[in-house]
Amino acid sequence: MDRFVSCFTNRLDAKGRVSIPAQFRAVLARDGFDGLFVHPALEGEAVDCGGNALLREIDQLLARHAPYSEERDHLSTALFGASEILKVDAEGRVVLSETIRALTQVTQEVTFLGKGDRFQIWEPSRFQAHFEEAKARSRVLRRQSSSQSAAPEGPPPHGARG
Repeated sequence: MDRFVSCFTNRLDAKGRVSIPAQFRAVLARDGFDGLFVHPALEGEAVDCGGNALLREIDQLLARHAPYSEERDHLSTALFGASEILKVDAEGRVVLSETIRALTQVTQEVTFLGKGDRFQIWEPSRFQAHFEEAKARSRVLRRQSSSQSAAPEGPPPHGARG
């Protein structure tokens, strides 16, 4: 599978390193990116992580906006301006920079959240709150989607009674 799926929580070691889950490392290896590209997530107190596939997604997003436009400038600043490329060691560990640790509030443990084309790094309790909110919003979206698909389309046929 070439998708980041599931959720894992790992501890930081004494040197501030954390092991990237093996399933995520396998996706990164197939992607061919040397290291781990990370940037502050646009939502939540997390960082988005990935490789070439994530960079392609960002490039496609930026390409929807005119060069030098305000929208493109804001997005490229947010996505590339505070980005980092972390080195992955032979055991599949990365050292989280002080910037990443401050942004995510990570101290002892890291939650890795698979999001398909990328994964995120969260502080576990902040992730749990985010996850609960996502589940609640998903239920609302499902109900809205169900009610829209159940609604009749257009007026009833001529002569039909409602």
